[in-house]
Amino acid sequence: MIYRTAQDWRAARKRRVLLFGMSGLGKTHVASLLRAEGGWFHYSVDYRIGTRYMGEHIADNFKREAMKNPFLRELLLTDSVYIASNITFHNLAPLSTYLGKPGDPAKGGLSFDEYRRRQDQHREAEIAALLDTPRFIDRAQDIYGYGNFICDSGGSICEVVDPDDPADPVLTGLSGSLLMVWIAGSDAHTAELIRRFDRAPKPMYYQPEFLTAAWAAYLAETGLAEGAVDPDAFVRWTYARALAHRQPRYAAMARNWGIAVTAEEVGAIRDAHDFDDLIAHALDRRAATA
Repeated sequence: MIYRTAQDWRAARKRRVLLFGMSGLGKTHVASLLRAEGGWFHYSVDYRIGTRYMGEHIADNFKREAMKNPFLRELLLTDSVYIASNITFHNLAPLSTYLGKPGDPAKGGLSFDEYRRRQDQHREAEIAALLDTPRFIDRAQDIYGYGNFICDSGGSICEVVDPDDPADPVLTGLSGSLLMVWIAGSDAHTAELIRRFDRAPKPMYYQPEFLTAAWAAYLAETGLAEGAVDPDAFVRWTYARALAHRQPRYAAMARNWGIAVTAEEVGAIRDAHDFDDLIAHALDRRAATA
């Protein structure tokens, strides 16, 4: 770790942190808070994925749909309209909409083969966006003068790395440049995330082996053919299993590559001073149990 002790952290002139954990536990909130206070550069991995690495895929998908409408088709063919994604740090809907859900096309579902193809695209994009992080640390300093840097990673970071491999290229590159900080949720947080997801199921990225096994198990359990699957029903069924799959991977990332804080602690952060204190206390905790 680039900061071994609380003293290292407090003495650092440049503080660099990567937050990871389940979506919905405060990563973007904290990063936005630090950015708003000034002095911190906020790098969003999902935003980088959606703009730099999958922006063309997303825009082409919009155009594909627009071409089905005779009115828009004519405007597109004559270059009379421009279609682009308006993705932001707080609105990643264009990216998740492109990822989609597998199942009945009449309900907006994708064939499983197409779904897997888009999942593979996301995996490649996420790895590339994570590996871009050290370069953005340099850019933030060189162009804007930011010494403090916070990386707001996606919830699926644990699916594209091997936390138990000391030579994992992504984690090696990241941990050499930033302090890896897991925001760990409680059982109550997990239950609330599941309730929230059940109300509004959204597309997400899954580890390939997990996804293949989940899809096969769902088809076997329901007896449905691939094209008859309700896309929302499948992702609802999968969500809690995906969280359970991710939990030990997050824990291994924190154990082998960084530190852990709780979602309750993160929820109590009101300013950059609170954040500095939280990281220092977490480093003290790790040192006490080492």
